[in-house]
Amino acid sequence: MTQQQLADAACVALGTIRKIERGERGVTDATLEAIADALGVDPARLRTDRGAAHTRVHDALPALSAAIAAYDLPDDGPTRPVRDLRAAVADAARWRLAAQYTRIVRALPELLTELARAYHAAPAEDRAEIAGLLVRAYRSADAVAYKFGARDLSARLIDLMRWAAPEASDPTLTATVAYVRTETFFAAEAHEAGLRALEQALDASPCLSATPAIAVRGALHMRAAVIAGRAHDDSAATRHLDEARAFADRVPEGVYLGTAFGPDSVRAHEVSVAVSLGDEHVTRALDVASGWKPPMELPAERRSGFYIELARAQLWSGLADDAFESLKVARHIAPQHTREHPWVREDAARLRRLKRADSETLTNFAEWCAAT
Repeated sequence: MTQQQLADAACVALGTIRKIERGERGVTDATLEAIADALGVDPARLRTDRGAAHTRVHDALPALSAAIAAYDLPDDGPTRPVRDLRAAVADAARWRLAAQYTRIVRALPELLTELARAYHAAPAEDRAEIAGLLVRAYRSADAVAYKFGARDLSARLIDLMRWAAPEASDPTLTATVAYVRTETFFAAEAHEAGLRALEQALDASPCLSATPAIAVRGALHMRAAVIAGRAHDDSAATRHLDEARAFADRVPEGVYLGTAFGPDSVRAHEVSVAVSLGDEHVTRALDVASGWKPPMELPAERRSGFYIELARAQLWSGLADDAFESLKVARHIAPQHTREHPWVREDAARLRRLKRADSETLTNFAEWCAAT
């Protein structure tokens, strides 16, 4: 791609592109994201400062907290038409699935405030749709809070999802909130309670024949299989994974109400469940990975998660070189997701101890993800 083609694709002046490449001027977040979109890469891959995304997200979290603190009494201001709000929420969901957290945290404080204004000012007939948009926007904000370790903020956002979901009058959307709520149980290591919560959500979710409803129920089983694995309940993990696989056979792979689900997502979760059950089950994870890799069509967050979990299985199996290769693949797919994942730090630190005399590449990776 020439400089002119990049400038045209990114809608950035050619002179700006040239100055950035020569190092004669800095680059704003918006310009960097436009260039990254044109190149089809994550913006984090274009930054020379490896800690920039981490710092920018943490610096922006107070604004996110302030926005939700006033969820019931938002500031006065303009409100866009519902169709524009719908598009903005869809953008945030797309960024979440692509693990582009800096974009989310830059856009969401104002969007959440605007959605709150729209909700409280809306006539009765419009409130349900705006409540649904709030649920989806809170979910995108929660992804940032949870991934970057702001667990109290994450829990608050999930509470707001649970508040808004009934107002949307959509039982399938309510089921997706139960899926996200599982994060609070993962964070607290309350795995048995998390499994009970998901099973209650499955009992309450509608048994509809529409594809989104099938996918949402399947995703709940998929999530339940993982948390059952963390609870070391092999029987429940196997049962829920079998159920998820049966639901996946009925729908094409896709994103349904914000969650990726289908045959490939379930296959990726076979690795997740095996690793969750513990190192005596890693052969199952390695068997899956030996004949299958997540396709490009899967969201970046899910694909990178597969390689992070595979790396742990490989490390437990004594395959240190393979584990490092998997971590590098995860970073290539979704740098922001990979850098903030606690397993990446733990496993990179362990690799560094195992291979002290090895290449500078491993040291650089460990420093990049702040492994100690």
